[in-house]
Amino acid sequence: MANDSTDRIVDELRRWIAVSPPGARVPSNRELTARHGASPVTVQKAMRALTSLGLVESRPGVGTFVRAARTPRPVDYGWQTAALGAPPSRLTALPSAQRTPSPDAIALHTGYPDRELLPERLVRAAIARAARTDAATTRSPVAGLPDLQAWFASELADAAPAGITPPSARDVLILAGSQSGLSSIFRALVGPGQPLLIESPTYWGAILAAAQANVTLVPVASGVDGPDLEDVERAFELTGARAFYVQPTYANPTGAQWTVQRGRDVLEIARRHGAYLVEDDWAHDLSIDTQPTPIAAHDDDGHVIYLRSLTKSVSPALRVAAATARGPARDRILADRAAESMYVSGLLQAAALDVVTQPAWRTHLRTVKPLLRARRDLLIASLRDHAPAAHLDLIPAGGLNLWLRLPDGTDVERLVRACESRGVIVADGTEWFPAEASAPHIRVNYSGPSPDRYPEAARVIGEEVERAR
Repeated sequence: MANDSTDRIVDELRRWIAVSPPGARVPSNRELTARHGASPVTVQKAMRALTSLGLVESRPGVGTFVRAARTPRPVDYGWQTAALGAPPSRLTALPSAQRTPSPDAIALHTGYPDRELLPERLVRAAIARAARTDAATTRSPVAGLPDLQAWFASELADAAPAGITPPSARDVLILAGSQSGLSSIFRALVGPGQPLLIESPTYWGAILAAAQANVTLVPVASGVDGPDLEDVERAFELTGARAFYVQPTYANPTGAQWTVQRGRDVLEIARRHGAYLVEDDWAHDLSIDTQPTPIAAHDDDGHVIYLRSLTKSVSPALRVAAATARGPARDRILADRAAESMYVSGLLQAAALDVVTQPAWRTHLRTVKPLLRARRDLLIASLRDHAPAAHLDLIPAGGLNLWLRLPDGTDVERLVRACESRGVIVADGTEWFPAEASAPHIRVNYSGPSPDRYPEAARVIGEEVERAR
């Protein structure tokens, strides 16, 4: 009710301001309180709203007045052209998966799950509890809260087979999201101008992180079963690369999951070449039909740098992730992170730890599986019915995305724009290739809002694919 009163006062004053000259005195709070029968708090909220809109200005001890309109003048930023120079080609535009759609659009492009797939109550309660602890007012250690480090280490230790020495809590570095970890890993372990093997297609964020670190990308084709072992061997031999960035579990964008043996074989190749395997386990908690088995669980000599994020499974608002690394590699990554951001918010770390150590967390993970499966299957069925030309090579066993191959010759950029003009937002698959795209693709997310509109979205995609052929 108070909000209605505030809006009513704001609307009335906006109409009055529109016909009043600059400098006209606005009725006092006392006059407005009497005129509208509203509380002083409600009137104050209305005045703050008008001030934030730039319509009125307060002069302490004098009153509130209509603000003079400020005519905007064109500003010349041309000097920045010479100061900045030419931008790196990969950093010139916001990726399509990061766009903010209109409220009524069907958003199939985003990389984040809908809020109903998140443990919202657990997160809210955890944030409230963390705010009452010392974490709200103290600086956390550079490497992270010890208890959260220990939790990530224990998760990997639980997956390790007999005979493998699991990582310790000290080996874990807490990050403000895995994206920042990628940048540090590429800078610290690869270095500017040096080669980095990377799957193709792969996560666009890794491509951008590599561009920021100024490393040289060496694409290795990767299909539904992962990369070909001979291709990996040959790439290491030809380039002398120090590292290979991979997503062996529910890869973004393809959804591919390597077999345990494929992971061991790739790890063995990296060992032979004295190289690192950067394993990005972004969707560890988003399994549907299979159980994730990290390659890092089979490594105890420091060849695997293991990234695991809670952003997608706990909350996008709690950007907390971890990098597990051993030996000097751990120290170099930590030094880079300390120089970049010093430390991760202890409040966010405490809240994340609270969530994942609650018994209800495991219950949530069991509950979300059938919800993800139902959404995935509904979108697949809708696409088969209405967009048969958008071919799906693999039904992902986890993660959030479907990778759709379009007919040869399709202008993907034009297709994405056409779908968006009709209220359906999809991601341009070109952005997931570190070099030229091998074929036209789009990526669609089955975990976004409004799954009841998937058939409508598929119909639009199908019609626009036919037009683009």
